[in-house]
Amino acid sequence: MDAKRELLSLLSTDAREDVDDIARQLDTDPDTVEQLLTELESEGPVRGYQAVIDWDSTDTNHVAAHVELNVELDRDTGYEEIADRIARFPAVESLRLVSGDYDFAVKVTGDSMQDVSQFISEQVAPLPAVTQTVTHFVMETYKEAGIDFGDRDGDDRLSVSP
Repeated sequence: MDAKRELLSLLSTDAREDVDDIARQLDTDPDTVEQLLTELESEGPVRGYQAVIDWDSTDTNHVAAHVELNVELDRDTGYEEIADRIARFPAVESLRLVSGDYDFAVKVTGDSMQDVSQFISEQVAPLPAVTQTVTHFVMETYKEAGIDFGDRDGDDRLSVSP
């Protein structure tokens, strides 16, 4: 496995790991790791670094929804143009072209279900290419970006069977 691929693997597990620790794991020196990081950031594979947040553990209002979008293409409008337009909205956290029963999978966030619903109905659904939206609100998150959120309800009872 080449050094860049190994570094990407390590970053995807823990992007806050110290450069010296990464260098030890890759059996190289810290300067080489710094150089590889700079290259990966400038070449594009590393687009940013983010924390995985358990919003239910905060006092902040936060609602997430996964939205299925169907679109109709014409001569002048392709998937790229539609994606560019939708991706500009700050409420859109992720946007993917997918195979299957719908065209785009969109992750949308807001302060409330009403905010998200209003955003979809007033900003996304009226777009000329959009023919259908189906919104699925996230009720509980058990795992995000490889991080297990564990048992939240504290119900440690054992099930009893006759």
